[in-house]
Amino acid sequence: MTEAIKARDAKDVEQAVQWALAEGKTLELMGAGSKRAIGRPSQTDISLDLCGLSGISLYEPQELVLSAKAATPLAEIEALVASKGQQLAFEPMDCGPILGHSSGATLGGTLAANLSGPRRVKAGAARDHFLGFTAVSGRGESFKSGGRVVKNVTGYDLCKLMAGSWGTLAALTEVTIKILPAPETEETVLLRGLAPERAVAAMTAAMASAADVSGAAHLPRGLTARIPVREIAGAADAVTALRLEGFAPSVAYRAQSLETLVKSFGEAARAGPVVSRALWQAIRDAAPFASSGEGPQRPLWRISTVASRGAELAATIAKALDSEVLFDWSGGLLWLSVGGTDDAGAAVIGRAVAQIGGHATLMRASSGVRAAVAVFSAQDPVLGALTRRVKEGFDPKRVLNPGRMWAGV
Repeated sequence: MTEAIKARDAKDVEQAVQWALAEGKTLELMGAGSKRAIGRPSQTDISLDLCGLSGISLYEPQELVLSAKAATPLAEIEALVASKGQQLAFEPMDCGPILGHSSGATLGGTLAANLSGPRRVKAGAARDHFLGFTAVSGRGESFKSGGRVVKNVTGYDLCKLMAGSWGTLAALTEVTIKILPAPETEETVLLRGLAPERAVAAMTAAMASAADVSGAAHLPRGLTARIPVREIAGAADAVTALRLEGFAPSVAYRAQSLETLVKSFGEAARAGPVVSRALWQAIRDAAPFASSGEGPQRPLWRISTVASRGAELAATIAKALDSEVLFDWSGGLLWLSVGGTDDAGAAVIGRAVAQIGGHATLMRASSGVRAAVAVFSAQDPVLGALTRRVKEGFDPKRVLNPGRMWAGV
């Protein structure tokens, strides 16, 4: 049996899905494979390699729009838009460090996973920048949705549906996204020595202010030493970071105002543009939990919750598990590393998330653990039934990535 079908274009993708339907086969959709170790282990017969679908088909800097084939490397796109003073404002993470491999993320894979970085608190999630796409459904039918402007959406907004579907509904072949201007400069206001509860309070105050904060994160004591930024790694205490971006005079003024605002939480310091960029890249990529590449790695969870309850959720889990946590999104995103359990802490984390509210994704664990536990938060019966109906509508024969998110879907 052939190990992989290599698609050269959208027509090849359509024919591959039609072949799979006719032969009763299932397909694992794969671009660069940078996120292959996330989700339940593959239960497919053959891989559909989409790497041939690469290349930028349209870029209009003045219109703030870009279209590219789905397997176009994210690094290629980021380099192009940066040359025009623009950026992907949703700040997609590089999963390579936590999974122990070099980068290689593609635009389609990033959108299919709906991965968003620290700037989500200001700019929104990846799905909010997803304007349109063409794709092939599990029925073997090509279809398109959206367009090249935000208002060009009629009928169902299928971009929101595809973002976060992890390739279980359709194979994206081309996507269109919104691009935004990059800031002229940035600075980060740093507070040291805060406990998580006080850090969340400080981040909440900063986010509610007129400072226009574009990133709010907290690294408890112990994690700062693992940040690959010398000015931060040398700190023995916890660090709470508040990022400001924009024109230089505005950033300077807002930084001063923010320091005055948060002085009740402790003495503040500033990190200039170079240190700030390095720090936020490390936070974006969960660098304190980077894989060493040697021996088994501690399981790693990505948990989203209400920002004001992030510290409470972390404390609840810490009572039952050996855990370390990095807080992003002003406390609304927890990167949680656990040890000492056979189930990667899934039972404890599942109960805590159900009690406090949120969603958990197991981002790193052995294939055996990922096959045995809920990699994505369990759905209640009503939502589960809706998920199955959506899967039935796009992929009734369960050809595309079956079971990657939940068993039977």
